[in-house]
Amino acid sequence: MTALWWARRDLRLADNPAATQAQSESSAAAVFVWTPEISRWSGRRSAHLARVLWSLRDATDGALAVRRGTADAVVTHAARDADASVVFAAREYSPAGIAEQDAVAAALEADGRELTFVGSPYAVAPGRVTKADGDPYKVFTPFRDAWREHGWRAPASALDPARLSGLPRHEDDVDLDQRAAHGDTEDPLLEPHEFREDRVLAALEDFVAGDLERYASERDRPDLDSTSHLSTALAFGQVHPRTVLALTAKRRMDAARVFESEIAWREFHADVLFHHPTARRESLTPVLRERDWLTGRDADEAFMAWRDGRTGFPLVDAGMRQLAQTGWMHNRVRMVVASFLVKDLRVEWQRGADHFRRTLVDYDHAQNQLNWQWVAGTGRDASPFFRIFNPDTQASKFDPQRRYVERWIPELDTPEYPAPLVDHKEERRVTLDLYQAAKSARS
Repeated sequence: MTALWWARRDLRLADNPAATQAQSESSAAAVFVWTPEISRWSGRRSAHLARVLWSLRDATDGALAVRRGTADAVVTHAARDADASVVFAAREYSPAGIAEQDAVAAALEADGRELTFVGSPYAVAPGRVTKADGDPYKVFTPFRDAWREHGWRAPASALDPARLSGLPRHEDDVDLDQRAAHGDTEDPLLEPHEFREDRVLAALEDFVAGDLERYASERDRPDLDSTSHLSTALAFGQVHPRTVLALTAKRRMDAARVFESEIAWREFHADVLFHHPTARRESLTPVLRERDWLTGRDADEAFMAWRDGRTGFPLVDAGMRQLAQTGWMHNRVRMVVASFLVKDLRVEWQRGADHFRRTLVDYDHAQNQLNWQWVAGTGRDASPFFRIFNPDTQASKFDPQRRYVERWIPELDTPEYPAPLVDHKEERRVTLDLYQAAKSARS
């Protein structure tokens, strides 16, 4: 009898416990569900997913099936096709992921089958790291310290492609070739994000062996190529954080510990969302009164100027144009553009988070929502609301030769480039006054 691997955010051969467990006693079939939600992604992001799946299907000699539909229906039908009594999958911890796997478990049970979870997309699964009294951590540094002390397993063995058996063709099979090409029109003259697992792993090893040494001192510089570019691979599960941590552990340098802390932030945010599922839409900490936020046409016009990269603040505009053209943005710039939208324009963070959801190729729900809440001062261990980035100061500090802004704003220093949308100094004063008023009203 064949087992079934339900591929989710573990689209890889290496370090894949759910897939290897599925084939531990016999051959295994494999299925990925192209859900209706994926059809609402940007063309670039869905095209990248198709490329990742195409690459994995190629690496498994065509054994991976990709079918369109809801997860409960597709997985149940695939289990029938494979005559699989047990389906193996990595457990998800986001609200949507939990709802999806609960529906699959119920459908399989009704069909006389079982869903078994093995592993997760995290080095330490959300909910595992708690204080001595069992409560979750609200502050990052003690969470990170406890996370390190908890530790994680060594990377799992690799999936054996030869022991995967294909499913019969189905009318709901997705044409990956067509889907993979769909986003090309959004990428003029730009290389698509890397989608081959072997190249992702090779790039990771090169980074750890080389550029990692400069990471601590240069990671905030958008004009330099000093980051790992792992966010997309992590978001799609082409590499497991355990694999990353196993490599960085070999480097005895401060930069490696700084890089590991960024992995810990990813796991902290997943833990916060697991314990507080309403954080996907609701602020965990209030900052301004509802009446203080920009609304109506004024909010729409401000948002569109921000979205289109025409605020008149070069670092903000360069970041938004990089996002529009590539589906990615440097992390320091993400913080600056988010601060500008929330604290200079006073547009609520949810609107910016929704735009990132629609445009980022490396979109990860917990990271996106909680990073926005961090900048907005509404999240757990967030940047204080009164910390308002000055876009020009940030540009001078982190893009001193203007290489980054000049790359993305060709009309910079010409009459075509717009004047600043707002007076930052004045908007900072107004925002802080409103913040103090809101604090007084709550006390």
